[in-house]
Amino acid sequence: MTEDDRTPDELLDAIGPAFGKLKRGVLQEVENPISTRDSTRALVLGMVLGCPAGPTGSTGEMTVGGIAAAMCVDPSVASRMVTDSIKAGYLRRVPSQLDGRRAVLELSPEGVEFMTRFRKQQRAAYEYITADWPEQDRLDFARLMLRYVDAIDDLKNRAPGTEA
Repeated sequence: MTEDDRTPDELLDAIGPAFGKLKRGVLQEVENPISTRDSTRALVLGMVLGCPAGPTGSTGEMTVGGIAAAMCVDPSVASRMVTDSIKAGYLRRVPSQLDGRRAVLELSPEGVEFMTRFRKQQRAAYEYITADWPEQDRLDFARLMLRYVDAIDDLKNRAPGTEA
């Protein structure tokens, strides 16, 4: 059965298992592959980059504790991941602009360069995976995936028990 033969309920029921099959490992199957270690570093650096100030009390400053919470890992695990990125020269601890007693994370120039390369690799992986798709399907999926991720980000602004 193809996706076009499924009922709406069958399609929606298949979403959870499909997300379970997603993996970052595909970035190792394209030209100039990204190592597992660099993939993990990119995850950490991406969280630091994607930490905007917001109406829910977020400061726009990322800490090791914030990394741990975002990844749902023990703070010691997050600390090791951050330390690895610092030793690699991609990340640095700096005093908070809001509270100088606190250390926050920021990307170094090398970290910004690393993320530029990583994002090119992500695009190459997307193009590799969807190479047999019609161009409009590739663009539609990209647009809908971005919309989906934005909806996830908006969940924190939604009152419990309400729908968008």
